[in-house]
Amino acid sequence: MENNYDVIVVGELNVDLILNHISTFPQIGKEVLARDMQMTLGSSSAIFASNLSTLGAKVLFKGATGNDMFGDFVISELSERGVDTSAIVRNRQLKTGATVAINIEDDRAMVTHPGAMEHYSAEDVDVALLSRAKHLHISSVFLQPALKHNLLTLLSKAKSCNLTTSLDTQWDPAEKWELDLPNVLPLVDVFLPNEAEIKCLTHQPTVESALNQIGRYANTVVVKLGVHGSISYYKGTPNNIPPFLNNAVVDAIGAGDSFNAGFIYRYLSGAPINDCQRFGNVMGALSTTAPGGTGAFTSRAAIMKKAKDHFNYTENDVKR
Repeated sequence: MENNYDVIVVGELNVDLILNHISTFPQIGKEVLARDMQMTLGSSSAIFASNLSTLGAKVLFKGATGNDMFGDFVISELSERGVDTSAIVRNRQLKTGATVAINIEDDRAMVTHPGAMEHYSAEDVDVALLSRAKHLHISSVFLQPALKHNLLTLLSKAKSCNLTTSLDTQWDPAEKWELDLPNVLPLVDVFLPNEAEIKCLTHQPTVESALNQIGRYANTVVVKLGVHGSISYYKGTPNNIPPFLNNAVVDAIGAGDSFNAGFIYRYLSGAPINDCQRFGNVMGALSTTAPGGTGAFTSRAAIMKKAKDHFNYTENDVKR
């Protein structure tokens, strides 16, 4: 069967309630004012899927929401960006997840109600669905214990269907960082942690020592370094790519997910890893020019115009 989708995204779904223009983080028993508030599409997986679709990839989302107004909002937002939402399960017994994000300058603090995402399992993704895609992306496994429990099964299914794969674990709220990396990462073509995550996952003090440790069994590892760009580790060789800096950051929500979308978009085209990194870097920077993880991603033409005007980046497309 010919592939219907470039990417199937399996992950969590929630809304983000974003509070901006705050002078200081709130303390217990005290109240501070946020001078701006927005509700946007949340979750690492959904932001990735939405922005990847806006760039031009054909994307299907597989996940779960509650049968409520937040679930309606999530599905509407994804559909408007061209993501196929037909495989999303609406659970009447559960609530759609929600995150309250407090932004101060280029940092943030978040509180998440996981809702339906905690109950979604890798067993809900069958081979027939996977066989319709070229690539599988998985995100936020620590927020989805049922998915994490059967992560190896899902990755093995994807490989049996000849898909390439990518994984971004995201932060572990319990800070236990229990993931079987030696068995998981050989099944992951592109591993996409940030600096803090890779150090916690490997219990290493530096990114370099973490890369040396997992480089023995990983394929391509790409670490997001924020304002310091990104570093990849591929075939035993590290490669640093400098950042595209935005001196007027609106917020940093979804910047890492936007990096992932840019990197995977170029990866699917067969571009070299350093080119994928560079495109990821500019997509991450572009994300910070508008509120929420998807605010800057209105259309492919607008994205590339802003990349050129704000960051002097001109894409040299690799034929797909």
